[in-house]
Amino acid sequence: MSRSTATAVLAGALIAGTAMGVGLVQPGNTAKEAAVAAMAPSKTGRVEIAGVSYYYEVRGEGEPLLLLHGGLGSLDMFAPILPALWKGRQIIAVDLHGHGRTPLGSRSINLIDIGNDLGALLKQLGYGKVDVLGYSFGGGAAFRLAVQHPEAVRRVALVSAGYSDDAFYPELRAQQVQVGAAMAEAMKATPMYTSYVAVAPHPEEFPNLLDQMGNLMRTRYDWSADVATLKMPVMLVFGDSDMYRPEHVVKFYQLLGGGLKDAGWMRENISQNRLAIIPNRTHYDVFFAPELVTTVLPFLNGETQVGSWAEVVGGK
Repeated sequence: MSRSTATAVLAGALIAGTAMGVGLVQPGNTAKEAAVAAMAPSKTGRVEIAGVSYYYEVRGEGEPLLLLHGGLGSLDMFAPILPALWKGRQIIAVDLHGHGRTPLGSRSINLIDIGNDLGALLKQLGYGKVDVLGYSFGGGAAFRLAVQHPEAVRRVALVSAGYSDDAFYPELRAQQVQVGAAMAEAMKATPMYTSYVAVAPHPEEFPNLLDQMGNLMRTRYDWSADVATLKMPVMLVFGDSDMYRPEHVVKFYQLLGGGLKDAGWMRENISQNRLAIIPNRTHYDVFFAPELVTTVLPFLNGETQVGSWAEVVGGK
């Protein structure tokens, strides 16, 4: 498979969040390097869970926010928005199973297992409840954490993540099933590979990682029944040109109880859950959109009240 074909397939698949190297600190980008250096983690470490050595970093003070990155990326993906995101927050960023500084090991990548791993990780780090923001693959992990360990999640924002594999356009689904180790050689000159080997403890695992992620995407799933079990506030965020079909986005929100009726003059019927569509964004650039921060932070901060017509416009 040619390098251009491999890149196209991965970019069209669920895992391609860093296809253009966006979100990573690149040499020469002094402004970004300075911003990230100013936010050096106050704590780093590893937590051993079920055969996986999870790497994590903690930054800042305040209400804890767990950040979960996209597939074939790492916690570094959030560098462009981290300065705005961490104000008044303690950020717990984790490299997910097989990604970044967390080695793949011998266990298969499975979102249900990762959901349990994250529950154990939070407990070992001494957190009770946290807010969670997960993007793409990390959104799937955040969803499973919220379903399987609701006691650990106060609010959750799912960015460009779905509840079933039926969410994808058919041509995209056809690309996803092609992902595997055969692409590894062609990927070696791409930012996805170079960013991986820059931090991975075992860079030789890259072909196996592609196989594992390909197997994950080839596995059919439908978690619609789990959506209704979520009792904490949930925000869904998508780009208006996302890889997820609009019908799936609307159905996801409806399964959460939103979009089923008018909210009412006094907001008496409004859902606790939220839906945001960010304009001019795709699956591959929504995670570093400045609008993402201004969209999710009020929700995560519990800012649900808005002024009435009389208060804002003025009554006669």
